Order: sequence, then structure tokens, then C-alpha cells
Amino acid sequence: MTKATRTQVAIIGAGPSGLLLGQLLHKAGVDAIIVERQSGDYVLSRIRAGVLEQVTMDLLDEAGVGERMHKEGLIHGGFDLLFKGARHRINMNQLTGGKNVIVYGQTEVTRDLMDARQAAGLPTIYEAANVQVHEFDSAKPRVTYEKDGQTHTIECDFIAGCDGFHGVCRASAPKDKIREYEKVYPFGWLGVLSDTPPVHHELIYANSTRGFALCSQRSATRSRYYLQVPLTDKVEDWSDEAFWEELRNRLDPEAREHLVTGPSIEKSIAPLRSFVTEPMRFGRMFLAGDAAHIVPPTGAKGLNLAATDVKYLSTALIEYYQENSEAGIDSYSERCLRRIWRAERFSWWFTSLMHNFPENGDIGQKFQDAELDYLIHSESGSKTIAENYVGLPLDFGD
Repeated sequence: MTKATRTQVAIIGAGPSGLLLGQLLHKAGVDAIIVERQSGDYVLSRIRAGVLEQVTMDLLDEAGVGERMHKEGLIHGGFDLLFKGARHRINMNQLTGGKNVIVYGQTEVTRDLMDARQAAGLPTIYEAANVQVHEFDSAKPRVTYEKDGQTHTIECDFIAGCDGFHGVCRASAPKDKIREYEKVYPFGWLGVLSDTPPVHHELIYANSTRGFALCSQRSATRSRYYLQVPLTDKVEDWSDEAFWEELRNRLDPEAREHLVTGPSIEKSIAPLRSFVTEPMRFGRMFLAGDAAHIVPPTGAKGLNLAATDVKYLSTALIEYYQENSEAGIDSYSERCLRRIWRAERFSWWFTSLMHNFPENGDIGQKFQDAELDYLIHSESGSKTIAENYVGLPLDFGD
């Protein structure tokens, strides 16, 4: 027996993209049901990015979930580039006319959105098995899933694919209408989360002959550190002691002196890739966030790109219901992709600049050193990296 439900927008995926879309639609009086294959606890257990651009901050405020972010988040007006053993600060605030970023973990963003959705009594289906999308090229798309031994159908006007890189929505797009672009990098990031004070009040991006390192943070008492490692490495190959020792070897003397070590509370290795799907609309199904694009984490663009996808999509859907206009729907993919490719380019460039590529030899390191030297001694160079790091305005390209 099949149980049928009706809504305006069926959102697949209860990560930050799906939850933010649901919240923005709810604020505008548009009904949505979110379907997630994992449990809520599992979704919250994912350790992800933590640097939010101004655009993302503004969207969370618009969604009514920004209060804790402003209270607990850490405002950053710059970051350090470390190369040839010395650190140099990029003053984003000064170079961009007053723009900043805020450090606030993606887990906390997800928690705030979950709490808001629950408080409003909005429907989210967790642990939904065998989720499938159907007839999205027609006027009557639908979603099916299984839960508690029963098959459920959601009849809807639109489907929003916010279900990530491995989700069902992109996989269901017609093969003759979708094109995928991908670059896989020959290394990964070994990340450690620890309840220790950050080594520095802002982020440090380190280019060393031993490989890249990043000193990041989640709060004044919780730090996040990364090391470039070969793809062949396993987490179990790295004890906490080995991690801290290698991190010290990639830092400058002052950072080494201030580094506070402690037991890891999470440790993982993430591969790096650049990936884009074109287009992002298939009839009445739309892709957003990681379902449509992946960026290397070097430029802190992943969550921020997802948030702007959601802003464009929510605006388009609200226009459809409130103004009977399909203009936003028709331009959704094009608007998103121009912004996405700009961010993909920056993330690729920054990754190429900061990481060790042994195949490039000694001359490759010299090229990196020269470009970094130019960036910090040229106002134009510094402004370029600062503008890209703080993010594009929402109306970029319009």
C-alpha cells in the first residue's frame, strides 16, 4: 500500500542546503517537505567547513536563524599566508571596503536550521530509504521513498535536489542532457579537530616544501587543522603525536611556539576535487549545492556556493508562486553557473598555489614563491585574493 502526500516543493536532502531552502520558502508561505536518507544525528555528525561569507551571513539572517551565529561566531577581517618560513597578512577588510568573513561551523548552521524547522512544525522525513524522483520533465513530478515498511509518494510542483555529490537527483538526470566537468587532485587533506585554543586568531594558510597546512578554528577553544597528505595515506597511519609533529614542521617559529596540542576529537582524510554539473535544471527538478558542484576546500567556497544556489532557487520559486512568473526558474542555472565557475577558478588557483606538487620539481616551488611574493607586495595582487576570498555579491553577473 502506498501513502500519498501533496506539497509544493519536495526537497531531497536535509543538509544545510535543503534546510536553508525550506526555511526561506517557509518564510514566504511556500510549502515544502524535506526527505533525507540519513538520520538527523548522522547529518549533525558531519564535520565540514566553517568560514561563512557575508552573503551567507545575510541569508541566514533572512531565514531567521542568524542569532546564535552573530553571538558565537568569530569575525575575521584577514588571514595569513605563510611561505618561505614567514607569515604575511592579507587585510581583507581594508582591501575590500569593509567586508569580513565569520568563522561558524557548518554543523552549527545545520543545527540552527534544524531547530528552526522543528520549532515551526515543518515536515522533515529522516531515514527515508530508496528515495526516487519521477516525471520531473512533466507538470506533475513526484518523489517516492520507503519508511517503516511502507512506500510513500510525494506529489509536488517542483523537486529541489539538495542531496549531495552521491545523491539520487543528479544521478537521475537524463544522460544526454547533462555534462560533468571534473579534476581530481593527487593528494588529500588530513584534518584534526581538537578542543585546544587556536594557534592564531585568524587562519594561517601555509605553503612549505613538506606540503600544505591550514590552521583554522571553530571557536576560541576548538581548533581545526589540516595537512596535505598522499591519497595512499590512511587515517590509522597518523597518530595524534605524528600529526602535531608534522604540523609543527610546516609552520613558522612563532606559530610553533604558540601551538597547543591535545587529543583529537575527530580525524579524517578528505580527497580534493573540482567538479561542476551543467545545467542545474532538468524540467521541474533543480540541483543545488554539492549535487551540482564540488570545490577544493582551500578557498572555503563550498557551503557559501550552496547558500547562493539556494537564494537564487528560493527567489525563483517564490516568484513563481507569488507573481506567476517563470523568469527566475528559467535563468536559475545560468545565474548559478557563472558564479560557480568564478569560485571554482579561485579554488583551483589557490589550491595550485599553496600545495606541493612533486611532479613540478624545484622550479614549481620557485614559481609558487614568486607568485606569493607578488601577491603580498602588490596592492592589486592582495586585493584580488581578498576580493575572491570574501566572496561575490549576489547580483554578480546580473
